[in-house]
Amino acid sequence: MQLATRAVVTAVLAALVAVAGYVGGMPVTVASGILAVVLAAGWPTLAGLPFPPGSSAVIGLGGLGAVVAVHVTPDQPYLRYLPVVFASAIILAFVSELLRRDGRTRLVESVAGTVTGTLVAVAVAGWVAIGRTPGGEPLVVGGALALAVGSAVVALPLAPWLGAVVTAAVSAAAGAGAAAVLPDIDVVAGLLLGLAVGILVATLHVLFDRLPTLERRLPALAAITLPVTVTGILVYVVGRVLVG
Repeated sequence: MQLATRAVVTAVLAALVAVAGYVGGMPVTVASGILAVVLAAGWPTLAGLPFPPGSSAVIGLGGLGAVVAVHVTPDQPYLRYLPVVFASAIILAFVSELLRRDGRTRLVESVAGTVTGTLVAVAVAGWVAIGRTPGGEPLVVGGALALAVGSAVVALPLAPWLGAVVTAAVSAAAGAGAAAVLPDIDVVAGLLLGLAVGILVATLHVLFDRLPTLERRLPALAAITLPVTVTGILVYVVGRVLVG
């Protein structure tokens, strides 16, 4: 899948998250769960892990478990059960390795890659947490819009450093613009949130863009959803720091 296609699809997904955040409630949870499942399906092949079925199962269960845990937590802090979910997923990663019947080649790489993928999937629960936080809907919308714009800019044929600077700047402008028209968030907070999202998008682009596995469908889908999932926890943390 070409870079331009991946960038456009990522931007569309981020825009859908923004719409879900504006609506609030269950749509954000459902969108986050879908993102976790898609990431789980493609991450093992994207990372070149030796036991894709087991890794996908662990990552999917970890991501969905995190989304559900945050959704059903009755009051703040909404992420208080997230460490329990992640720790349980780590145990499942070792259980998955015990089920292998291929000689357990590249064992350390397999465990490390599965745990890393689970951490990325768990991060999507940040969208649910910030969406449930009082006054958090504007943060979801602003962060998702900054991600959508930054992801679209990544597709432009720019030199690596120039592309990173432009991506960060445009995302910051998108965050500030969203804050200017949304309630309960000031322009400076929106600017800083957009800047953080833009830096993340540019970094992920540099890390994953040249992987040969992106020519295949499932790894490409994982790369498409990766920025959206990771941005969830980023928006939550930055939002709590800037807005409270």
